[in-house]
Amino acid sequence: MWIAGAVLLAILVLEAVFVLSTGIDKSATVADDSPETVAVEPLHVEGTRLVDSQGRPVVMRGISIGWHNLWPRFYNSEAVVRLHDDWGCGLFRAAIGADDLDELLNGTTYHPGYITDPQGALQKLFAVVDGAVSCGAYIIVDWHSHVLHLEEATEFFTAVAERYKGVPNVIYELFNEPVGDSWTDLKAYAESLIATITSIDASHPLILMGCPRWDQAIGEPAADPITSYDNVMYTMHFYAGTHKEWLREATDSAMAAGLPVFISECASMTASGDGPLDLDSWKEWTDWASARGLNMVLWSFSDKDESCSMLTPEALSEGPWPEEVIKPWGRIARDFVR
Repeated sequence: MWIAGAVLLAILVLEAVFVLSTGIDKSATVADDSPETVAVEPLHVEGTRLVDSQGRPVVMRGISIGWHNLWPRFYNSEAVVRLHDDWGCGLFRAAIGADDLDELLNGTTYHPGYITDPQGALQKLFAVVDGAVSCGAYIIVDWHSHVLHLEEATEFFTAVAERYKGVPNVIYELFNEPVGDSWTDLKAYAESLIATITSIDASHPLILMGCPRWDQAIGEPAADPITSYDNVMYTMHFYAGTHKEWLREATDSAMAAGLPVFISECASMTASGDGPLDLDSWKEWTDWASARGLNMVLWSFSDKDESCSMLTPEALSEGPWPEEVIKPWGRIARDFVR
């Protein structure tokens, strides 16, 4: 392992020291109808690490709610607060689907995304962001698409930045998992959105950006990183049943080149989101990520008949969630984020 034992021990000690603040910050700017803000530390990139305002490494484990247009029922403030209070989750990810989805789910194949129903998407998003802000959690606002939509993404992030400017709980994820776009096009896209967000929110917010081929080609931004903004990290996604040592090695190389990496989506089964849990591979991944101080968000808080969904369809939208409605992956996730 490339991190020496003494350095690794120091990292783990520092990680244990970081605790989210819970003081009320009435100066934070949120829309008038939003709940009071529970203050959290502003997050900044320092080298390849995420740190707080005192320069202490920040390492978080979080949960991603599934696509908002497939599981809108979980996009409510009460669910977020309960996950925070009962599961100990201090980091959330709101996967706002950009595109319409035609998957048969909940008796319909029509699931409009932000592009078709922007107000509906924003309503769901604001509910969960307000819930996270009210209990002092961080929340990633994720533009959840596999296709580049600059105009619509600009409109979306403008609305988000105008509502939450100056609120350090909010992290912007510009593009979930690019598939066919080149890094040249993705970099230009990211630079445009960063300029839009920071022209509204001058607080120097943390911004995440995906990389080509489902967030696997992490070496491409390492070779040509964004230089117009310094508080940006690059997302890498893994599914332990599919992705193995080659992706860890590629990520190690990217970090060795100076790239700050954030794991904004991961789980223990195959990349399909289904199949058996590969717990041996999952342990290899989590040991590796912990040794490098990487932040991790687990997919997903949803109720589909697949192994990556954490709940059964009987689960209440706002909770509580007794053991019988929590699936095996959900129990692993709950224990992992506590």
